[in-house]
Formats: sequence, structure tokens, C-alpha cells
Amino acid sequence: MKELLKKLTTTDAGIGALVLRIPVGIIFIAHGAQKLFGWFGGYGLEGTGGWMESIGLAPGVLMAFLAGAAEFFGGIALIIGLLVRPAGAVLSIAMLVAIFAVHIGNGLFMSNNGYEFGLSLLAVSAALMFMGAGKASVDAWLQQKLTQ
Repeated sequence: MKELLKKLTTTDAGIGALVLRIPVGIIFIAHGAQKLFGWFGGYGLEGTGGWMESIGLAPGVLMAFLAGAAEFFGGIALIIGLLVRPAGAVLSIAMLVAIFAVHIGNGLFMSNNGYEFGLSLLAVSAALMFMGAGKASVDAWLQQKLTQ
């Protein structure tokens, strides 16, 4: 178990990862809260689930829960820098689904509901998955404790 935790928290990234983690974490938390709780003008699980069902992501409420939980809790993980590699992987998958299930047919630009924003979030999520949380993170603290 200790070896697995060491692998999941390993990071060679510097402070630059923090610069990516904080704003993107905030964005993910807000979007997840829209889906899960109806905050920030969102529709909550029922409303989001109905929409997801209408575009073929069924069962809708379960899909809304999975997407919302990935975004909300993944965003929290990014901000505090805890298990950032697995969080980045889960968030990357969520963004791939969003891009290909919702936005790809609308072209690149956000003004047409395109995939531009999702692609940006995918890029940061994937980068964090590969480089880890960086120095200012719970992962770095755990890594230090595990190697003592």
C-alpha cells in the first residue's frame, strides 16, 4: 500500500504546477457544483441528468452524478494538491467525454458552444496527470514523509 501511495503522489514538478492547479481546480469545483447541487446557475442532478439522457448519456442522473463528482472532488484534489495524478486522469476522461459527446460538432470556438474550453481543461488535467502536483502540495508532503 505504501508503494502504491508513493507512486500516486510522486512529483518532480515545481511551483508551476500550483499555478495550473488553483484556477483550474476552482473552475472544476464550480462546474461540478452546478451538476451536483444546482449552485451557480446549474440544474442539479435531476436537471443535468435529464439533459444528459437527452443527448444519449444514460442513465442521465448517474452520468450527471459521475461527471459532477469527478469535477467537484477532482477540483478539490487539484487545489489542495492531493492525489493529483489520479485526479488529473479522471478529469481528463471527463473532458474527453464532454468534448466528444457535446462540443465536437460545434467546432472549436466557445461562441458556438465548441470544444475550445474543454480542450483547455483537458490539456491542464493531462499535464497534471503526467507531472504531478508540484512542490506546494499535500502530495509533495506525503512523498517526503513516505521516503523517510
